[in-house]
Amino acid sequence: MAEDGRRGDEGERGPGALYQMFVTMEDLLDKLQLMNYEESLIRKNNMKPLSRHYFALPTNPGEQFYMFTSLAAWLLNQTGRTFEQPQEYDDPNVTITNILTELRALGGSVDFPPNKLKQGYGEQVCYVLDRLAEEALKCTGFNWKRPVYPAEEMEEEALIEDDAELTLNKLHDELIETEDYEEGEPFLDLEILKAQGQNTEGIECSKPEEILESTTDAAEWNLEVERVLPQLKVTIRTDNKDWRIHVDQMHQHKEGIETSLKETKSYLDKLQDEISRTLEKVSSREKYVNNQLENLIQDFRAAQAQLSEAKDRYQQGSGGVTERTKLLSEISEELEKVKQDMEEKGSSMTDGAPLVKIKQALTKLKQEITQMDIRIGVVEHTLLQAKLKEKSNMTRDMHATNIPETTIGGY
Repeated sequence: MAEDGRRGDEGERGPGALYQMFVTMEDLLDKLQLMNYEESLIRKNNMKPLSRHYFALPTNPGEQFYMFTSLAAWLLNQTGRTFEQPQEYDDPNVTITNILTELRALGGSVDFPPNKLKQGYGEQVCYVLDRLAEEALKCTGFNWKRPVYPAEEMEEEALIEDDAELTLNKLHDELIETEDYEEGEPFLDLEILKAQGQNTEGIECSKPEEILESTTDAAEWNLEVERVLPQLKVTIRTDNKDWRIHVDQMHQHKEGIETSLKETKSYLDKLQDEISRTLEKVSSREKYVNNQLENLIQDFRAAQAQLSEAKDRYQQGSGGVTERTKLLSEISEELEKVKQDMEEKGSSMTDGAPLVKIKQALTKLKQEITQMDIRIGVVEHTLLQAKLKEKSNMTRDMHATNIPETTIGGY
């Protein structure tokens, strides 16, 4: 399924999307070199310098992730923001979250899951670092200038003349250059002859009707030939680019190589014999050393296997440790809350102010009770007096009614 999704993304973005991170990584390295990161970061923290495709290819995920976080922190500090240098045992999820938060604050878009950065390499890592480097360059005041293209040179084929072809102009130039060492020897001016030949070509030659016969004397012709003969001499300077000279040089070099080969062949044979004997000694010594160290090599391989197993267990344990540290932090937070509640309750229990208030309330209640008792006693006394008065009135009324009856009976 993952392969199908990746192929779908490649089809949408084009076939060159796989190699875009290599281009981004090269641009990132150029930007880092412009900011002199080797002096400010690499040598200061004793790190290895980055290669052209360091974050594009997987080599060592742990080392690459640490380099990624360190470089991101340095770039964020270059932009003017305060970001602490991550340590080796920090929580990777928290570090990645902080980096992406700062990137969003700088205006960068993050449309990928944060887990892509945990592996320490890939297209997302190159994108984040390149975006931070661009912001750092903006903060440092760096501006890209227009490229200066070199002037195109003319094709050499149009300028170089064929050295093998002997032309009249070249002969004329060479003859002028050799005037100093020819000691004034007369020479034939070929340019004048060429001009005369061109002039005679334009004149229409008339076809003779009869056979031409020379009227010049042979003795005078010979004298004229002897007089003009020195002027007909053409001196041509040898050119090192001529193929004939190259062939002669090749033959000379061949003869020199053959003569030197005869002298050095014996030395080379002796050297070959010595090298072969030395190689046999080295091979025999190597076999002896391998036989002697075979047990140690086996122990070393076993130790390497144990080390790899221990590293696997350590990685598994480190993953569990991170989860348990999270759980421990949550439990510690809850424990702090419980401690605060207990302290508040304990402080409220040991405080004497409520007890004093209760005592005051009790004394006030007792006073009110005594007042109520007094009022009740007064009311009871009043009622008793009223009852007694009523009773006395009743008895008086009864006596008053009895007295008239007695008087009536006496009469």
